[in-house]
Amino acid sequence: MAKEIERKFLVNSSKIPFEGTGDELMQGYLSITESGLTRIRVTGKEGFLTIKSKTIGISRDEYEYKIPFDDAKRLIKLSQGEIIHKTRTKVNYDGKIWEIDEFHGKNEGLWLAEIELAASNEAFSKPEWILEEVSEDERYFNSNLSMNPFCEW
Repeated sequence: MAKEIERKFLVNSSKIPFEGTGDELMQGYLSITESGLTRIRVTGKEGFLTIKSKTIGISRDEYEYKIPFDDAKRLIKLSQGEIIHKTRTKVNYDGKIWEIDEFHGKNEGLWLAEIELAASNEAFSKPEWILEEVSEDERYFNSNLSMNPFCEW
């Protein structure tokens, strides 16, 4: 079992030191329940099936499996709500990898940065482009953004 410990922040996109272009991702949710979710992600020519338990604080169980690309393209069409479209860019800051997501479609205008940690109390430096922490604000969970897009807030 893999444990995901992640913190999430709003971003001042004008201050991000982009190095190249990001990866285009589409992700949809086949199941969203009180106990967890099942997600399909398509990026480039790869597909992934991810199962996550309910988030408690900033951690949850996560299982991710690469699946055939054609299967992923078919499965994502079965998603509940909106398919999330975003560009993900990875930035190394002070020895940690930050994943910065620029959302598109109905979530246009939303920028989030995530950092994965080894422990919930692990210390890390915050770049100048980091704004408010939203790790425990469920509105910013991608699964919730698929059901209640940013443009509808």
